[in-house]
Amino acid sequence: MRWCGVLLAAAALLAADYTAAERRHWSFQKRSRPLVPEYTEARDQAWVKNPIDAFVLARLKKEGLRPAPQADRATLVRRVYFDLLGLPPTPTEVNAFLQDRSADAWPRLLERLLDNPHYGERWAQHWLDVVRFAETDGFEYDTHRKDAWRYRDYVIRSFNSDKPYDRFLIEQLAGDQVAPDDPEARIAAGLNRLGPLRKNAGNQEVASSRNEVLTEMTNVVGSALLGVTLGCARCHDHKFDPIRHKDYYRIQAYFAATHEQDIELASAAEQASWKARVGAMDSEMRKMRASLRGLKEEAARKQIEDQIKQLEDARPEPLPAIYSVLDDRSKASPIHVLARGEYQNKGERVGMRPLGVLLPEGAAELPAETPHPRESLARWIVDPENPLTARVMANRIWHYHFGRGIVATPNDFGAMGPRPTHPELLDWLANRFVEGGWRTKPLHRLILLSNTYQQAGRSPLAAAALAKDPDNKLLWRYSRRRLEAEEIRDAMLLASGRLHRAMGGPSIIVPVEQELINLLYKPSQWAVAADQREHDRRSVYLIAKRNLRLPFMEVFDSPDLQISCPRRESSTHAPQALELLNGPFSNQMAEALAGRLRKEAGSHPVELADRAYRLVAGRGPHPKERQLGVEFLQNQSLKEFALAMLNLNAFLYVD
Repeated sequence: MRWCGVLLAAAALLAADYTAAERRHWSFQKRSRPLVPEYTEARDQAWVKNPIDAFVLARLKKEGLRPAPQADRATLVRRVYFDLLGLPPTPTEVNAFLQDRSADAWPRLLERLLDNPHYGERWAQHWLDVVRFAETDGFEYDTHRKDAWRYRDYVIRSFNSDKPYDRFLIEQLAGDQVAPDDPEARIAAGLNRLGPLRKNAGNQEVASSRNEVLTEMTNVVGSALLGVTLGCARCHDHKFDPIRHKDYYRIQAYFAATHEQDIELASAAEQASWKARVGAMDSEMRKMRASLRGLKEEAARKQIEDQIKQLEDARPEPLPAIYSVLDDRSKASPIHVLARGEYQNKGERVGMRPLGVLLPEGAAELPAETPHPRESLARWIVDPENPLTARVMANRIWHYHFGRGIVATPNDFGAMGPRPTHPELLDWLANRFVEGGWRTKPLHRLILLSNTYQQAGRSPLAAAALAKDPDNKLLWRYSRRRLEAEEIRDAMLLASGRLHRAMGGPSIIVPVEQELINLLYKPSQWAVAADQREHDRRSVYLIAKRNLRLPFMEVFDSPDLQISCPRRESSTHAPQALELLNGPFSNQMAEALAGRLRKEAGSHPVELADRAYRLVAGRGPHPKERQLGVEFLQNQSLKEFALAMLNLNAFLYVD
């Protein structure tokens, strides 16, 4: 009998979908309710401003470390401006904060910045990275998505209004289902169309193309929303995490009936006129292509081909529309488990079900007739009991403030990602996030009001701390960071006096080298904005084209827009120096900055150096810096001095 019991237990284990060890992985566990550490020593009590400090200090004390002193006020104001707005403070804004000695000067500054519309622009860019937002298809044609900018503006509005994160996700996954008459929700559902799209003679219903579209819809759920490498289970069971091959296709089944939909915003008369024009041009091009058949004379062929190209280039822009999706059950794709992810190798057909490791053993698939399947998926994702969603977003917010998440791999909370450095703090933040109505601004306040955030970048105890924690994982100081590509460009525009602060609207195409344009499938796609003032808009409004990234942005590690970017890299290489010293944009900004300095500081070298540092570094020059600046101005042009200022570490880095 004893052996019979053992055999039965072994059989049950083999039949289980997931082992106990797989279910015990920290990120799949229900969030804990950690107690905030308490302190008795006076210096500890004085340092702990809120629970964040309490958790961080507990970890430091465990390792025998102490936090760094508080940063000076000039450093803090520049740091928080870049963090919340992606822009540096003006000299006037710096002076106003330095002169405000009231006890609540810092909290009031935070409120002003959180209410500033530029906050939405900065934090929208983080989200656009995560969901790999682009306005073109990629691949060889890289066709433009004329109305995709509406999604970008939706994200900016959502952050500025502090839209609850659960609502934010529901609208993006299923806005067309939860609010079909709300244009804002229909725009949000454009998330499902953000991935690269391979065109096969314009036919997206062939099996290979449809499979790629469904793959893009599925993968972003794992990486962006759940923080797991779901895409690794597309071809086989995940090698490291408890995500089965079948799990992948059960998530994909939620999108089986989802198809693209462009919701026309033009009037019926405008649509009829547009269709008539395009129809006539298409008819003419068909005739021309037919005339090429059998035509061997090279000159005659080239003449007709040139005429076809001219007609293609003259084709009118699509009418305004909302770039969205809808569900059409009559065109639903049967979802099969695909061996090696190949659409021809169909295995078992599956239905909708969330990730099995987060469900009871043997949980059934949803009925095929379940209404609004994407809404069902969204509701599961934002369920407060889902252990992943709130942790992932709280970690992202922390990551963008400190340069490193509590989990250092924001898109991978699985076995191959590192464990959280402060697991209790992560759960405390995630709980606070959910209980606060899924709003992000309260989390910003908590983080920015903490002494942890306000630490200096240098510590008198640095030698001992570096020996124990060289990467500053435990936050014994503030980690210096280089500005991101958008921040560098926008800060140059602001310092030079050229920044055009207009918000929203169609994306801007700015001039680039003709050699790059010639590499495009259709060079006519790169139609530079006629209004030169538009060229000075913030970087978030520049067109996000997959097959042509601006060289200035690319050398400073802007993402490639093909896959989710969970964190920006910060590389250092020679092309960055070449771009900053010789690039056309840097030199244009230096010329404009020189003009501004001449206007505001006259011709006296000391005053010029002082004003330049206040515009570029957010502070006055140190004595040695002033001396070097004056000597430079005595031997070089003001424009060269301005260019040198834009190459300073004091400009390119945040302390």
